Amino acid sequence: MKAVILAAGMATRLKPLTDETPKTLLEINGKPILYYMLNNLKMNGIYDIVIVTGFMREKIEDYVKNNFNDLKFEFVYNKDYNSTNNAYSLLLTEDYVKEFILLDSDIVFHPEIIKKLLNFSKRPVLAIEKHECLDEEIKVLLDKQNRVLDISKTVDPKIAFGESIGIEVFDERAKSVLFDTLEKRIIKEGRVNEFYEASFKEMIDNGFNFYGIDTSEYPAIEIDFVEDLNEASKLIKEIYKN
Repeated sequence: MKAVILAAGMATRLKPLTDETPKTLLEINGKPILYYMLNNLKMNGIYDIVIVTGFMREKIEDYVKNNFNDLKFEFVYNKDYNSTNNAYSLLLTEDYVKEFILLDSDIVFHPEIIKKLLNFSKRPVLAIEKHECLDEEIKVLLDKQNRVLDISKTVDPKIAFGESIGIEVFDERAKSVLFDTLEKRIIKEGRVNEFYEASFKEMIDNGFNFYGIDTSEYPAIEIDFVEDLNEASKLIKEIYKN
């Protein structure tokens, strides 16, 4: 099992904090976001990491090489980071993975979330935080068998099960279908500036079973705004209080 971390973006909503620092290297309680993510992967026995870089890639590469020499890293450079989105970055990793766990690089989360995903018997599976959703969140609609019926920002918040937090696990079969879908949408149709969840949705609409599990007993937060950094500081203190 490898991990794929998507860290190419410019994080303009966090300017000026991200003028000279990639978002994943912003510090919370004295450590970068990426530090907590990599430690969570290690705690779950995942030591092979693929990182897609773009904006200020040298800083990310230098940080992990200097601080995590017990992990194996492969770096994939998205040279078009300023005009593409995370689906494009994900497509660039096709030749690097078979089964893998996919993570956005701006999430602070409890390590038990990874364990719960890995222990789930079906693939692909994504982590969902069950709460009252807002219009801009990536919302998930589930059936009683934990199958994802829909995933997008346009899912009606009133019927959504919850929000996708940006962590998913794929086996080899699901990987093949995912990258075929990504290639169709991005290369053939030119959709270079979309989120990878659009490909998840197309897989689901075409009848491919995609599963979701409730991980909301374990805290997680996506860092998009300065206020999120403050909330993440509290969350980290709670997670690591022992």
